[in-house]
Amino acid sequence: MNPSFAQPDSGTSTSSVARAVTDILQPRNVLVVGMLGIGAVAGGLAGLAWGLLGALCAGVVPAAYIEFERKRGTWGDRHVVDRTKRAPIFLVILASVGTGALLMTLGNAPSDVIRAMVALWVMTVVLLGINTVWKVSVDSAVASAVVALLAVVHSPWWLAGYAVTAAVCWSRVALRYHTVAQTAAGAALGALTTAAWIGA
Repeated sequence: MNPSFAQPDSGTSTSSVARAVTDILQPRNVLVVGMLGIGAVAGGLAGLAWGLLGALCAGVVPAAYIEFERKRGTWGDRHVVDRTKRAPIFLVILASVGTGALLMTLGNAPSDVIRAMVALWVMTVVLLGINTVWKVSVDSAVASAVVALLAVVHSPWWLAGYAVTAAVCWSRVALRYHTVAQTAAGAALGALTTAAWIGA
């Protein structure tokens, strides 16, 4: 076993804090809050409803799929430590986010919400490609993407949220699920979603 990915001693205070951070700030939760925020800013109450659809498609549906497979014994937990078993998750995310973006387009949702969904879809394609050879951190990518998207949709002040992204990166390394390089790459990729947002 690679020692850098050995399971942490759950009895230590550091690992307990890291576990709490990674559980609270897992992609599902970050995406739900982020998409609702983007929707509310983009279109008030109507935008909030579209943001809820985005939250379901980007965060809830993929998380439900992971939990379903976990209960079947496919994976040990939501972290899916084995990189080679992650492809089905990315495909479900692509299908779910793509469907959400299509429904938003057909329903004339606020453009900022649609562009955020497209940016997340593009990011997932890149994550899938990288994952074939290297275990980049999805948690870090999502935490970074949501902050970056909120900053371009709402206000640059949202960049202060990168403190949260840094906490996610730290927790993934502390729990030995990822290396520093893998979390940094994920965070950088998340930040680049703004390029896809601008081009969408």
